[in-house]
Amino acid sequence: MSAPAKLPRWADYTLLPVAGLLAALLFSGLVVKLVGESPWAALRLFAAGAFGSQESIGYTLYYATSYVFTGLAVAVAYQAGLFNIGAEGQAYIGGLGSGLVCLGLGGWPFYVVLPLAVAAGAVFGAAWAFVPGWLQAKRGSHVVITTIMFNFVAAAAMTYLLVNVLIEPGQQSPETREFAAGATMPAMSALLAKVGIVFADTPLNLAFVLALAAAAGVWVFVWRTRWGFALRVAGGNPAAAVYAGIRPSRVTIGAMLLSGALAGCLGLNELMGAQHRILIDFPGGAGFVGIAVALMGRNHPLGIVLAAVLFGALTQGGSQLSFDMPKINRDMVVVIQGLVILFCGALDGAFRAPLARLLGRKGGGG
Repeated sequence: MSAPAKLPRWADYTLLPVAGLLAALLFSGLVVKLVGESPWAALRLFAAGAFGSQESIGYTLYYATSYVFTGLAVAVAYQAGLFNIGAEGQAYIGGLGSGLVCLGLGGWPFYVVLPLAVAAGAVFGAAWAFVPGWLQAKRGSHVVITTIMFNFVAAAAMTYLLVNVLIEPGQQSPETREFAAGATMPAMSALLAKVGIVFADTPLNLAFVLALAAAAGVWVFVWRTRWGFALRVAGGNPAAAVYAGIRPSRVTIGAMLLSGALAGCLGLNELMGAQHRILIDFPGGAGFVGIAVALMGRNHPLGIVLAAVLFGALTQGGSQLSFDMPKINRDMVVVIQGLVILFCGALDGAFRAPLARLLGRKGGGG
């Protein structure tokens, strides 16, 4: 049985995702043609909806911010050999932590509320990821199963809290009261205005900068520290890790804690930055999109940021496309997103061998 074709590292990180993306766009064009619309017109509308104005760029980057947090969460766990499917639930519980800080410290200065909200989101998200990590490390319960189950538990717990405990008195909608002004994230338009740059008023906020900082921090941690080295060794070869004195069980728990902490920071963008209250289903599926973002970004922080922008564009551009072309409804946009995930994630091996032949690099036999 032959080994998978080898690609230069630069090609694996650039050409392979681009090839998958082009194939996904080709098949998406066929789908658009089948419903009776012009693929070229749809592509132009999509591009304009995602990047055609300051407002569309702001919304694209706003969606991308959430995907960066959840993509990083999936990637950190993956480096340790774990497939964390629970970023959605961890983001839900992490947002609860950040939201409680905002509700309780609304009258405090923003520079005090922000670090406490970040810490609370990270701690709550990490705590929610700890149990699946502990069960994997100490009891052998597969982390895929336990994290999926914890997503449902998180959703049920949040529904109960928002309906029976945290709901604002006198209203029927299951959401809390609005955060005080000092507990909301500054909009990017306001921040840019302070340096003389005019930008459209969109939900894009300071959390975007925090997401980029988190990506830089993950890169330093995973590739420039001994803890990150231990994480990668344990994920790549547990037997070698044990021989080197690394305890895989400790790495498993630590990786899940960090993964949950990153996912828990999603609430900074969604709650403090956009909604200014805790409400039902605020992650909006970002935890699951984070899986595709991590896969397409090759679990590298730079790739994750770029993939998050792509999926942010798919979300924003797809909404505009469904508005301007009624035949392409929201379900059709989800199909297009699924094609991108399919070709850039599950089927990337189909492009590996042709690219290796094109570049003159053949896989070894085995």
